Amino acid sequence: MSASRHSGTTDELGPDEPEPTGHGGGPRPPDHDGPDDASEPAGPDGSDLLAALLDGMDAALCAFDADGVVTHWNREAERILGWTAAEAVGRQGFAGWAARSADAEEVERRLMSAMRAPGRQVHEFALVTKDGGRVLVRTQSAAVRGPDGTPAGVYCAFSEVHTQIDLERSIALSEALLEDAGWGVVLVDADLRPAVVNTHAARLLGVGRTSVLGRPLGELLAQGVEELESALAHVLGEGAPPAPAEMWVSVRTPEGEQRRCWRNGFLRLASPLAEEPVPLGVGWLFQDVTEARQREQEASQTRFRANQSHRAARTAAECEDPWEAATVHLDFALAGFADHALIDRVSGPPAADDPEVPVRLVRAASTPSGTPGPSVLAGAAGLPMHYGETHPAVQCAERNGSVRASAGRADTERAREWARSRQWPPDTVHALCAVLRNRGRTLGVVTFLRSGARAPFERPDALYAEDVAARIALCVDLATATTRTPD
Repeated sequence: MSASRHSGTTDELGPDEPEPTGHGGGPRPPDHDGPDDASEPAGPDGSDLLAALLDGMDAALCAFDADGVVTHWNREAERILGWTAAEAVGRQGFAGWAARSADAEEVERRLMSAMRAPGRQVHEFALVTKDGGRVLVRTQSAAVRGPDGTPAGVYCAFSEVHTQIDLERSIALSEALLEDAGWGVVLVDADLRPAVVNTHAARLLGVGRTSVLGRPLGELLAQGVEELESALAHVLGEGAPPAPAEMWVSVRTPEGEQRRCWRNGFLRLASPLAEEPVPLGVGWLFQDVTEARQREQEASQTRFRANQSHRAARTAAECEDPWEAATVHLDFALAGFADHALIDRVSGPPAADDPEVPVRLVRAASTPSGTPGPSVLAGAAGLPMHYGETHPAVQCAERNGSVRASAGRADTERAREWARSRQWPPDTVHALCAVLRNRGRTLGVVTFLRSGARAPFERPDALYAEDVAARIALCVDLATATTRTPD
């Protein structure tokens, strides 16, 4: 009888020595029928565990001993080629079953060469399926070392080439999007925090790629964060929207807040390893289209204002009273441009541009300060306006050029006092004054006023106001000349 496996020797037992039992080496008590208390817990042995691991792999795997005999064959290899493990294990190479006879020698030579090469070897072969078809596979093979470090065989993992190419394409696409894409790409986790950010997205957000990770979106955006988070939450719960969506946001940057328009696309990310789709987050792709949208808005605004000017000219041509024609131009210009408007004419004869003569203005027409409505004429005499020397209307008349003014923040006592001291409606925050000139003379000033709900006047607005003022000046000059002409 051979000795115990634990001793590692082959000593023979003497006739008077009891046969060792269990792990302790002594005789087992006669009344103890169960296993020894010191025995190891039951569980899978090494071969069962290895078989489970091999069959659970996503890649096909086979192994050869040093003589080229198949020793292992997992279920993925069976799925790809159709040969079962019972049919594959024990065969010499692939000749006569998994490879054509003309190819078998070359296939075996290249596979077994991995025993003598360092690292892994990558090859592509055309193998034969059980039903006679051919499959192009990509293999990775490497040597299997024995206890003494010498090559004992080769293992070979393989997959269909088109599957491998699809995987490589997916990886290449991901790397390209996260490095070189002209779109911003952000992978947002289930907590709506950036997990991966590409270079372009970091530039649009005004921060570094690493500093943005894990931060709430509210720390990156001053405005538009609620709409963005709502869209991301919808994608997590319901899936991607059918088309990209545009969104205006304000980005926090070291230079201050910047108003931007982004064109956004969203994709829900799910794990391919789970039996049921498990949301990993959202892929958010966006592109800055601010300049294009601003150009479109400017073009649309220009078309609208030109149309308003055309309609005003046709309507004013039907007015018998020149002052009524002036208010027609004023009312048409207000649409989409300002909340209130005033016409102040120069008191007495038209000013001759003498800097020594102070400018005195009289209210000629104005829009209602309460509910919106058409402009109202102040009457033949008008009301003298006691403007100070620093009043924008006075400065406009003296300089013969447009003047813009703003109170800053709206809904403050300072802004209300600013409007009250200039004799404007109390909700006024922004003002634009354009001079009325015709035949080389200053006839008055037209003032456009905006509340805090609108943006301040800009240079394009001043150009439009000057165009409207030129049309109003013609009417005011005609009204003045008519008044001064004797019957």
